[in-house]
Amino acid sequence: MANTPLKLVFGDHPSVMPIKNGDIAVPGADLEFIHYEATHDAFKPMVNGQAFDVCEMAMTTLVMAKGHGRPLHMLPAVMIGRLQQPFASVNANVEMSSPADIAGKRIGVRSFAQTTVTWLRGILKEEYGADLDSAHWISFEDGHIPEAPDPSERAPAGKKMNQMLFDGELDIVLGLKSDDPRVRPLIPNPQAAAQAWYDKHQCFAINHVVAVTEDMVANHMDLLVEFYGALKKGKASVPQPEGPDPKPMGFDGVRNSLDLLITYANSLGLLPGPIRAEDLIDPRIREAIGE
Repeated sequence: MANTPLKLVFGDHPSVMPIKNGDIAVPGADLEFIHYEATHDAFKPMVNGQAFDVCEMAMTTLVMAKGHGRPLHMLPAVMIGRLQQPFASVNANVEMSSPADIAGKRIGVRSFAQTTVTWLRGILKEEYGADLDSAHWISFEDGHIPEAPDPSERAPAGKKMNQMLFDGELDIVLGLKSDDPRVRPLIPNPQAAAQAWYDKHQCFAINHVVAVTEDMVANHMDLLVEFYGALKKGKASVPQPEGPDPKPMGFDGVRNSLDLLITYANSLGLLPGPIRAEDLIDPRIREAIGE
């Protein structure tokens, strides 16, 4: 019986490279990895046209896609997870009394609903009481879901976000961690703040998971199980952290982070209506992979 061809998009993560180069096989499948210089450029065609069978996916994008009725499901394998507090920078000449002091500030974001931005906006609102609507949001790319709200102003064509921050054309950038002397962390002592946030929520802020199409779930569950097993083997093939794992596998491993991101996304008005973690945890996948 001929193998089933599958199209996939993943970044060059150490845990995925053994699958990409064929050292870890997926029985029954012929894998075609589609290359994108920036993996996030694959999210829009995956969300809006299911252009691939399996695709690395920003978690906010996947949550919003489910909220807008896209036929996608989560495979619980984290590709990128971290604590976000260090990834917010303010121009060194901007005076701020606290991270909540953002009224009238020009804040640059790659896109308004980018996952890092969603995490940081949620943190600023939850932890510091920031009035997010009082800031002037400037984005550099369209979002992945055309009908989703985007109140941001588009940056001038040709402008680079980080350079605008360095030059003082932006006051703050969410998504930048830099040692450049022209900027400083938006959140003071960001590592300590990140640890306190982790202690409070008992999870990392997951950026990227894996999205699969309804066709994969309905018609190729056997291959999906094999691919998930390959991801587990790939993860086991690379050094693991001594402490808590920022890239867990299994629905139980991602549940706290998923719940919290959904809470943030709802509070930020990113979703068209209520959505729960269960809406992304498809029982067919959970039963098939046993996690």
